[in-house]
Amino acid sequence: MPLLPPASCNLKGDINTMEFSLNKEQLLIQKIAQEFAEKYLEPLADTIDRENKTPEEIMKGLAELDLFGLPFKEEYGGAEAGYDCYVLAMEQLGKVSSGPAIAISVNCLGLGAIDKFGTEEQKMKYMPKACKGEYMASFAFTEPVTGSDPKQITSTAVKKGNHYIINGTKRFITNANYPGPMVLFAADSESGKPTAFIVDKFCEGYSVSKPWEKIGYHGGELLDVYFKDVQVPSENILGKAGGGFPVLTYGIAFGKVGISSIALGGILACYEEAVKYAKEKTHRGEPIAKFQAIQLRIADLAMKYESCRWLTYRLGYLANDAKNQAVFAKEAALTKTFVCETFADAVRIAVDVHGSYGLMADYKVSRLYRDAIMGPQVEGVADMQKMIVAGIVLNS
Repeated sequence: MPLLPPASCNLKGDINTMEFSLNKEQLLIQKIAQEFAEKYLEPLADTIDRENKTPEEIMKGLAELDLFGLPFKEEYGGAEAGYDCYVLAMEQLGKVSSGPAIAISVNCLGLGAIDKFGTEEQKMKYMPKACKGEYMASFAFTEPVTGSDPKQITSTAVKKGNHYIINGTKRFITNANYPGPMVLFAADSESGKPTAFIVDKFCEGYSVSKPWEKIGYHGGELLDVYFKDVQVPSENILGKAGGGFPVLTYGIAFGKVGISSIALGGILACYEEAVKYAKEKTHRGEPIAKFQAIQLRIADLAMKYESCRWLTYRLGYLANDAKNQAVFAKEAALTKTFVCETFADAVRIAVDVHGSYGLMADYKVSRLYRDAIMGPQVEGVADMQKMIVAGIVLNS
């Protein structure tokens, strides 16, 4: 695999004097996200975790900083900062509270599909408000019975004149309780294949369940969505009829940029919490950091964070110019799997450093433990991602 420069690198000199550093724009966006997370999000993180809901003032604050549309063009309401800056911001938010970061990630997932496959009219209609946080985009494919298998999709779209009548149920949908566009996949009556539609949430026939009580990622609510004879105009097809699969694969590949960045933030939190505890907790009048066993664990955390950081930053770099969809899908699957599985390893180490205290809700690592369990299961389970990687590698 060729070594490509990560999102945040400026290459200086020859190969023997290569330096990696953030440019001024990247540093600014990273600092903005960090300061917001520490000043406004941190004091509410436990409340968000306990209530599984992100306060409205937090969402408004994130919108004011243009964090909902970081990667997208200014003409569509975005900040046009690229996915490299998006990764930096999401890492800082994910370090403090995963829920709000999940909401942004899924918003960008839905908008990314519209940006890639949408007509100019669709982009101008749906992207500006969602980029500004006035609306929230969703991405709806998973179903209760069929899971995420496109060949078994049961939601239907029957053409009737200039409209499609959509019926079906979607499961585990983020941002479904916020107004805005939803990229929905249903089997259309003509091709029998999955077709992507843009649906206005809360239109007639649209309803949602109460939020699922997840083990982690609290504040990023998951709901089931019910479609009962929902009418969608033909011009709301995203891409072409029967062409939903490319929209799906492209969208979920870019969704992995967000979830990888959030997991990276979790690993950073594990590292920082473990270092802090090791320095503050004493044994016979001295910090437990004096013990070699603790030092080895801290070293492990530092290594895990650094390896995941450059892999994730690199994915942001690749996302800025992902011309080869198959190659990017492989890199996204590889990064997401490695970083999310490493998060699960890192949090176990951080709990070990805390000992019994790491099992107590008073300590942040207990929340991180629950978040870490989520990562390998969402945005594509780990084994499926490894199959994507292997399939592309072995057939190239």
